Amino acid sequence: MARRERVVRMSVELPLWRALAGYRVLTMTYAVLIFVFSRDTFERPWVAAGFLTVMSVWTLATLPRVLSANRCTKPFLAADLTIALTGIVLTPFADAQARQIDGPTLPSIWTAGAVLAFALKGGWRWAGFASSLVAVANIVERGTPSRDTLHNVLLVWVASIAIGYVVEVARASERTLARALEIEAATRERERLARDIHDSVLQVLAMVQRRGTAIGGEAAELGRMAGEQEIALRTLVSSGLVPTTRTSEDASMGAVVRTVEDDEPAAADGECDLRSLLAHHSGPKVTFSEPGAPVMLPAAAATELAAAVSAALDNVEQHAGEDAHSWILVEDWTDEVIVTVRDDGPGIPEGRLARAEGEGRLGVSLSIRGRLRDLGGTAELISVPGQGTEVELKVPRAAKAPKTPRGKDRT
Repeated sequence: MARRERVVRMSVELPLWRALAGYRVLTMTYAVLIFVFSRDTFERPWVAAGFLTVMSVWTLATLPRVLSANRCTKPFLAADLTIALTGIVLTPFADAQARQIDGPTLPSIWTAGAVLAFALKGGWRWAGFASSLVAVANIVERGTPSRDTLHNVLLVWVASIAIGYVVEVARASERTLARALEIEAATRERERLARDIHDSVLQVLAMVQRRGTAIGGEAAELGRMAGEQEIALRTLVSSGLVPTTRTSEDASMGAVVRTVEDDEPAAADGECDLRSLLAHHSGPKVTFSEPGAPVMLPAAAATELAAAVSAALDNVEQHAGEDAHSWILVEDWTDEVIVTVRDDGPGIPEGRLARAEGEGRLGVSLSIRGRLRDLGGTAELISVPGQGTEVELKVPRAAKAPKTPRGKDRT
């Protein structure tokens, strides 16, 4: 079956990079407007005009560079900060009064965008380095720094370091979340495979063991080998539910989660009548009670619910004895569908289910409860020794389809 990979990216950084791109354009426009409305006060307006032209062309040409961390390379950051520092140092040559009246520098608040790019790319250490260079350039440009100059320098320094620290924490959280999602997805897939194995291979091996032992001779040896393989397979299934985690890829773009999808749909589109999937269980030892109207569920959900019912009936056949009788009751409520499977067998001794799961017998935990959990429903098992067992399966009306496709289960 053809398979394809789908990559889901999660990153709180992307909105920050987009905001930085917008900030650079707005502050570029602001710096140009300051020059346009006060150009008569410049001693050398051509110096200011030349620098602002270079800064504007650079800002617009490099907008794609500040849309993501992998595009914002170290050479770009160095060139961007160099332009900002050059503009600060050139301010006294273009406007000598700016130093005397503590006016804005040529790049004005555009400089903060260059520092923030360092913060988003490399975290608080890079932000501290860039803001320190900007602070030195401002102090050199002013000669004798005023209170306002020191205030602005300190503001940029603290703000950039704080943003850089937040970005580092966000990246670490995203990587942790990505690894958790990988583990969850892989665990669900392994549980699905375990259910399918239980519903098919393990039951066949168990049947071969029983029949071979009963026949004797060479068949008994075959049954013994089948029993050994059944034990080995149960051990493999029960011990490998949580696989080894993998490191998220492309951390500079944020956390990456890889999932594998089949090109075929999980089940047929539309809805189907649950009654038609359960009716074939009716027989001398199974009584099937259903509503008079169709019980419609999403096709994938109905198939999984029917498989869980089959698994419950298999347990009755194997553990309740040949004379046990079963009842299937389907209830169609407004917000959920309830299917109850009850038998008149000897019941389940207290603690037997926990011991069975510890021994690798995962029929109830995976074939029944696992299926209902994937559908967003619940499976409740009530058993009193000597009074039979009752399994109540609840599926919400808007049941979600299983995440992975599966064919018709063998029960």
